[in-house]
Amino acid sequence: MAPYFIRNLIPRRETRAEGRRPLLQVLRTITWIQWAQFVSGWLAWTCDALDFFSVSLSVTRLQKQFHKAEASTITQAITLTLLFRSVGAVVFGILSDRFGRKWPLVINLLLCAVLELGSGFVTTFRQFLALRSLFGIAMGGVWGLASSTALENLPVEARGLASGVLQQGYAFGYLIAAVINLRLVPETSSTWRTLFWTASGISVFAAFIRALVPESEVFLRAKALERETGATTELKTRIFVRRAGEMLKKHWLLCVYAVLLMTGFNFFSHGSQDLYPTYLQVTKGFDNYHSTVATIIGNCGAITGGAFAGSLSQFIGRRLTMILFVMLAGVFVPLWILPNKFGGLSAGAFWLQFGVQGAWGVIPIHLAEMSPPGFRATFPGVTYQLGNMISSASAQIEATGGDHLKTTVIKAGKRVVVPDYATVQGILIGTVAAYIIFLVIIGPENHGSHFEKQGVAFEEDSENRTDYDQHAIDNEQMSDTRFEDIKEKI
Repeated sequence: MAPYFIRNLIPRRETRAEGRRPLLQVLRTITWIQWAQFVSGWLAWTCDALDFFSVSLSVTRLQKQFHKAEASTITQAITLTLLFRSVGAVVFGILSDRFGRKWPLVINLLLCAVLELGSGFVTTFRQFLALRSLFGIAMGGVWGLASSTALENLPVEARGLASGVLQQGYAFGYLIAAVINLRLVPETSSTWRTLFWTASGISVFAAFIRALVPESEVFLRAKALERETGATTELKTRIFVRRAGEMLKKHWLLCVYAVLLMTGFNFFSHGSQDLYPTYLQVTKGFDNYHSTVATIIGNCGAITGGAFAGSLSQFIGRRLTMILFVMLAGVFVPLWILPNKFGGLSAGAFWLQFGVQGAWGVIPIHLAEMSPPGFRATFPGVTYQLGNMISSASAQIEATGGDHLKTTVIKAGKRVVVPDYATVQGILIGTVAAYIIFLVIIGPENHGSHFEKQGVAFEEDSENRTDYDQHAIDNEQMSDTRFEDIKEKI
């Protein structure tokens, strides 16, 4: 008989008798406030991506600006941003789980805006690296806060689709950055700086929108209850700190697993995105216009794949959906790297990102359902950003690999030796895909968890709400069984 974690890839079938409703019926029940909370979280994550990919789209211009011969020198800025994101995830995740979703996210977005604006005014490469490092701290807090804001207020039946749409705010932000880079940047004398300044302004707009939207319902209930009981801020903070320690002791293996999983997923996305425009320009000989258009096409595939996979995961489960879409991405790696014409490469970009970001579309709800009670901003945010930190050298690895692995292309009728980014990226994505599939197969899944019924981390009795229905109890037992299997193997 197959191991339990193989037999349980598909969760129990959702039936109407268990309270499940058709998706369209569920969507009609969502209130304007719930839609606004989802959109504000999605917009925050979109701005995060727009700010981040401003560097990826400007590598060749930054090389000229700072007189750097190698792309790997410029990608240090990407590496530093990813390294420092885990710091922001810890700081803003704790603030969000302790004080609420609204104002920590507003402050977080304003910090991103200030640092992105400053990046557009630097005059030396050292200043640029310093600003991008600080930006990494601010950027690191956004994902955990945005995902918890967007998902915890929606009905459970809509969360699969919402997860896919939310996560592809990242691809949409990349798409917006690419359009700005394509249309606005060439028309201005400040070139690459225009992209950074525009991204900063959009982040301020996102912060304004979040400030207008009410706090999450779970925090409104908790704060109302605390006012009735007369609990002081000092008492609530002591409870929060104690429960955070208890959470780490009880769920340390889950935390380790989530970090390993997110390491693979971050290598998967950053390895297929961060150096992609540079790969098209250097290895394939495209100009800035065509490389940007191919990037836009790839992000259209990402947005489509994320929404489709997130919705599909509501029916066949989170883990099986991720496995299928990672395999799909692997199938299209040859089309992504072998053609030399725009049509073939752009088709490869669409379908590879359909698979990569389709698998990613399940991640927000998968981590939210796995999260220990009361820590739905800290746990997903920190594990995600620690994975980012470990994978932060992905662009650096590819750039350095290209420096050592060369190929020849025809330019102006002459053979020219250039970095072979196609082979380097193909090897990296194929290896990471196999790693992700293995981890997803052996991992836990709390599909359909009603985590909105859990309390917040500063409530004394919120731990007692963990096993809030038999479905959650069964899922927790499933997770424990899978981790016992892992322990035995170790």
